[in-house]
Amino acid sequence: MHRSRLCTIVIDCQNPDMADATTFWSRALGKSIVTVDQDGDGRYAELATADDELIVLLQRVEHESRVHLDIETDDLEAEVERLEKLGATRVAYTRDRWWVMQAPTGHRFCVVRRQREAFGPHANLWE
Repeated sequence: MHRSRLCTIVIDCQNPDMADATTFWSRALGKSIVTVDQDGDGRYAELATADDELIVLLQRVEHESRVHLDIETDDLEAEVERLEKLGATRVAYTRDRWWVMQAPTGHRFCVVRRQREAFGPHANLWE
């Protein structure tokens, strides 16, 4: 058995200035800025959210700007296999930490390791 849940909305920004992008989304969503450089490489910024809210992450990208979802899990391979049975396909294993997937609808999303300490009451339990 493993658990998974929707955990993050990722705002993909084709913008070299993450500070400007982060400031815009912070003001637009009414969320304070946690960091404009989460990993020290200028690629990720995070807005403050409560433990029972989705994480809001901004990501500097080369492709056109869009929004994608992250599903967190306590068993990466089991969750990816479950989603493949539903028709999703693996696109890329990135930074040795997550799978970029493509839904049968053509939407890209990521399956990531658990992002917060506790899953809380909204996690799905899969057998």
